[in-house]
Amino acid sequence: MADTQQATRNGLLANPADMAVAVATISVVLMIIVPIPTILLDVLLALNLTVSILIILIVLYTKKATDFSIFPTMLLITTVFGLALNISSTRLILAKGSRFDGKLIKAFATFVVGTGGTDGLVIGFVIFVVIIAVQAIVITKGATRIAEVAARFTLDGMPGKQMAIDAEYNSGSLTEEEAIRKKTDLQREVDFYGQMDGASKFISGNVKVGIFISVINMIGGFIIGMVLHGESFTTAITTYTSLTIGDGLLSQLPALLVSVATGIIVTRANASGTFGHDLTKQFTQDSKIYFVSAAVLALLAILPGFPWYVLLPMAGLLAFLGFRLSSREVAKAEKERVAKAGATRKPETPSELSPIVPLDPISLELGYGLIPLVDKDKGADLLDRITRIRKESALDMGLVVPRIRIIDNMRLEPSEYCFKIKGVQVGRGTIRSGYYLAINPGGAAEDIPGEKTRDPTFGLSALWVAEENRDRAERAGYTVVDAPSIIATHLTEIIKRHASEILGRQEVQSIMDALKKDYPAVVDEVVKRLSLGEMQKVFQGLLREQVSVRNMVVILETLADYAGITKDTGFLVEKSRQALGRQICLQYADSDLALRVLTVEPGLEQRIIESRVDSPSGAVAALEPSLQRQWIKALSRAVPAVQQKGWFPVILCSEAARALVKSSTEREIPDLVVLSVPEIVTDVRVEAVGEIKLEG
Repeated sequence: MADTQQATRNGLLANPADMAVAVATISVVLMIIVPIPTILLDVLLALNLTVSILIILIVLYTKKATDFSIFPTMLLITTVFGLALNISSTRLILAKGSRFDGKLIKAFATFVVGTGGTDGLVIGFVIFVVIIAVQAIVITKGATRIAEVAARFTLDGMPGKQMAIDAEYNSGSLTEEEAIRKKTDLQREVDFYGQMDGASKFISGNVKVGIFISVINMIGGFIIGMVLHGESFTTAITTYTSLTIGDGLLSQLPALLVSVATGIIVTRANASGTFGHDLTKQFTQDSKIYFVSAAVLALLAILPGFPWYVLLPMAGLLAFLGFRLSSREVAKAEKERVAKAGATRKPETPSELSPIVPLDPISLELGYGLIPLVDKDKGADLLDRITRIRKESALDMGLVVPRIRIIDNMRLEPSEYCFKIKGVQVGRGTIRSGYYLAINPGGAAEDIPGEKTRDPTFGLSALWVAEENRDRAERAGYTVVDAPSIIATHLTEIIKRHASEILGRQEVQSIMDALKKDYPAVVDEVVKRLSLGEMQKVFQGLLREQVSVRNMVVILETLADYAGITKDTGFLVEKSRQALGRQICLQYADSDLALRVLTVEPGLEQRIIESRVDSPSGAVAALEPSLQRQWIKALSRAVPAVQQKGWFPVILCSEAARALVKSSTEREIPDLVVLSVPEIVTDVRVEAVGEIKLEG
């Protein structure tokens, strides 16, 4: 219990500002009920006026409306505070009457009404009514309307702004952090104007209540002064009218300042700086307006009856400002002309060129006929799909794909697209606008009207079918996809096949930097034993066979264990695969944890091992040409037989032969999965479904 109380005290005292705000808010509410002395009333009235001045100054010096995000809350608090003061002053005025000794209210009343008797009282009352009318009809109503319109248009424009941010992010113009920050700022802007729409209603309500309280002060005070205090008619009406005007002005002046601040902050949505900065910049854009204004004032000055002694000096001042601005414009234009002439005369030399012409890590180039596929204003979702593919690749392969740059290429046919990695084409396809691609997975027998083609991703037989034949093709067993799905599927496969090419040294360094925050010991040990390039080769070796490197800690720990023995990349790749054995087995096992494999006849496996040749890129199998042909022919018989039974073809061999078997089949059967015995974990059941051996 003591610990809980101590923790509570620590939480309250941890931030004195929170404590002060809480006490002040409760005190404001209590002021409505509890009477306060006049000296405290004067202090609080001065505080209310000071806070209102500070608010309008902050608004004038704020660059963006959302930089003063607590303004709606301040609007509510100051409104309640002003009403509480108004109620407290009303209580004291009605209770004391002519004995009321509030200095600030009496000072405002004397300043406006003066000591001129009935004339001053009538003039002061008229001024008070005019101020109230201006506050209620012009400023408050205008600020409320502006807040409503700003909130509606900001909310309506939010989807378009979000899509623009997504388009910039997908095109590579923004980083992920910048896109998140922009979306957060956009959400804050929408929330701010939505809050201002509601908070502005407090201003109009405050004005109406202020008018009501002023009427109560005047009528109620007149009755109380004559009936209860026994004052004469003249004394009562003079006293209470004067005090009502002073109290009303002192309560409406802060409300007027806050109303003006509200109108200013909601009308500066497109501001690029403070109000003073924008005012100076936009009023000094053109000198001609000052010359024209000076001429108009000078013309008025020579007309009979106009005060020439006022208009002529103002015309002279405007002409002087126009002359200064025109001199500045001439100097600026001359400077730009000289700079442009210098740039034109300056010969082009090789030194002006960048020492490198950077290439995009991965890019998608579109013919002009496919540009609507990335136009989000027309409902295209290809950009969103590309973003999802990048996220899925990070989860599946452990590889964060760099931003994919989407550009139009006039050299392509209008309906063509192509993928490039570091400027080199790795995939290409054609899209028929308005048609669907019906892919025959092998079981569709019905002929569907359409143009014969091939799936650009896997090379399967396919048809371009019209919209009216789409349902028929689906019923016939075809896989029917639209244009964005074709490109998205092709991109996914490109990333899988070329993941090792996408991973560069800079990406490896980024991985190390990110891991070092949580696993500094592992990273430091590996970095001491292997260079960045050696680690890159290991990661590329895993990605080349579509082994995810997401479990990077296990890979690095394995490298730390064996890097002291050898730095042979092939050996380190095999040991890393074995450390990831469970992950690899589950990738190809059935739901019942059964792994169906093809084995290699022992004699043939031994011949493959004996053909090993070490090269700079690693160990490869150098079989004799005739033996290589027989080996590929044997694989071509065994693999389809397994696929026809609905199983995924996996070859299981010894650790010494695994890399050699893979290298010998990489060109003819690039997607063949080859596992070694040490990679098989104990809880996965291995079932041999065939043996690969040469004919004869």
